[in-house]
Amino acid sequence: MNAVTSSATSSATVPRGPAPQAGPGSGAVPRGDGPARVSRRGRARTGWFFASPALLTIAAVTVFPVLFSVLLSFADVRLEYGGFSIQSLTGDHYAALLSSPEWRHALLFTFGFTAVTVLLELVLGTAAALVLERLGAARGWVLAVLLLPWALINVVAAQLWGYLFNGTYGGLTWLFEQILGHQPDILGQPASAMGAMVVVDVWKTTPFVAIVVLAGLMLIPGDVYEAAEIDGAGAWTTFWKVTLPQLRPIMAIAVLFRILQAFGIFDLPFVLTQGGPGTATESLAILGYKTLFQNLDIGRGAAVATTSAVIVIGCCLLFLRVFRTQADEGGRA
Repeated sequence: MNAVTSSATSSATVPRGPAPQAGPGSGAVPRGDGPARVSRRGRARTGWFFASPALLTIAAVTVFPVLFSVLLSFADVRLEYGGFSIQSLTGDHYAALLSSPEWRHALLFTFGFTAVTVLLELVLGTAAALVLERLGAARGWVLAVLLLPWALINVVAAQLWGYLFNGTYGGLTWLFEQILGHQPDILGQPASAMGAMVVVDVWKTTPFVAIVVLAGLMLIPGDVYEAAEIDGAGAWTTFWKVTLPQLRPIMAIAVLFRILQAFGIFDLPFVLTQGGPGTATESLAILGYKTLFQNLDIGRGAAVATTSAVIVIGCCLLFLRVFRTQADEGGRA
């Protein structure tokens, strides 16, 4: 019995060598994150599989039309009985646009309309958001009323304001007649037609900016305002030094969306003024529509659309770069 016990004890105290390593030919499965890595790859493949229908749809309705439009802008397109044919590739359409006074006027009008409307909507939307933030139980009702213009379809809103601006029976025309003593032709004069378009766009889109800015205001922590109050900052100083820097990222998003929408404005001038009087309110989108669908100049119409897309992308990238630079300087300060 003692011999068996001592033998078992001595065998238990014999030092063991290192565990055999799994070599290439040993047939052993190496330890590590192999199963986890395989699992991650499997999930990635599954995700791409389920996302592929949406990606193919986006490619079909977005990527392909854009690339095809760029191709048509460089092509000599001939209309035929069964459709059209591409004869050759050329850059004459872009040369014609650069020398076209109609294109330059549409470009200047679109830039001016975008700058004025976005600036006004940002100022008025921020003011409305500051008021909404301080409302109590009535905030929901006021916000619902504020959302009504934004909820309207652009065509319906333009038609509604077209009735108000009508030179014969328009309500605003009658009001101006009572004030000024004569009946103005609001949509018949270039300056007043441009002003009418700005009024309609600001009326309709300011609620969008107000909601976005209000969301940013709700995310600002109260400790920041308490610290500013302790430091003795007044309301105006608190807004410029505390509120506005905190709102910069959310305001940048609102401005970016508005630039994209305002630069491609089509439905508002198309319904309200038809680009008139003359070409006073003709945007790049209206010019592209007339060139392509009314004049049936496919190549030049595609060139108008392509240049518009390139310009708005360049403007957005420049805006984001300027905003990022200001944000970095503010962070370092």
